[in-house]
Amino acid sequence: MTNLPQTTSTLPVSGLKSRVLRHKGMMIGSTIVVFVVLLALLAPLIAPHDPYQQDLLNRLKPPVWDPRGSWEHIFGTDHLGRDYLSRLIYGSRISLLIGIGAALISGVIGTFLGVMAGYFGGRVDMVVTFLITVRLSMPVVLVALAVVAIVGGSLQVVIGVLGLLLWDRFAVVMRSSTLQIRSMDYVTAARAVGCSTTRILMTEVMPNVVNNLIVIATLEIAHAIILEAALSFLGLGVQPPLPSWGLMVSEGKDMMLFEPWLITIPGVALFALVLSVNLLGDGMRDVTAPENRN
Repeated sequence: MTNLPQTTSTLPVSGLKSRVLRHKGMMIGSTIVVFVVLLALLAPLIAPHDPYQQDLLNRLKPPVWDPRGSWEHIFGTDHLGRDYLSRLIYGSRISLLIGIGAALISGVIGTFLGVMAGYFGGRVDMVVTFLITVRLSMPVVLVALAVVAIVGGSLQVVIGVLGLLLWDRFAVVMRSSTLQIRSMDYVTAARAVGCSTTRILMTEVMPNVVNNLIVIATLEIAHAIILEAALSFLGLGVQPPLPSWGLMVSEGKDMMLFEPWLITIPGVALFALVLSVNLLGDGMRDVTAPENRN
């Protein structure tokens, strides 16, 4: 069988490692992301209390750095006496699950549409471009609010709704990348030797767009986390008693002038996670860019 020329370049391990280590933003982002992932995975072992256990006699206990605080509840307790640190740790599971789940759903939809449009062109491209235009004309937050208000808020509904609304960026990037790749010599050679369309897409096109796919996925994970927090803050996202960070901010907003740590702690956690995911995505884009491979 004829060996087909490939342009998929494998980054030298040593060169890639040195670029990653030199990229401060990627190192900071990946460190925070790994830390949050470990918190989520080890939550039952790390959390000092049951995040759902209520104790009205210990409600609104301040964090340990407050003169009234204690080490029994390091981050204090909420309005129902639930340990805030435990809810924060378990809340990382909700944020990561929604971010990754929504990115997977939207990634599959957007990648399929984008690759089909870029490779086949013609009417397929026209249909996909129309779908992208329709999607971009729909405000994500308003549509998500409407759907969740009708269907009802739950973890599964939030993941599904966000996954079905965030595929446009995947489609646009994959379409653009596939348009460039389909005219390459190695794709022409694959057609000349009689390779099927499926084989060309899986072995020639997809390996050359996977870097862009990973970068977009990281950005959409951060986007989904922010949208979930916004929906939960408005009361139409993850429902109590699940410890969503957005829901924790919503529950603490009435006491923000008297107990500001109720919204500061989950707010800082959201900020750090979203920032770290974005830094990781930007870093991956930089270290895998073609001009940086030499």
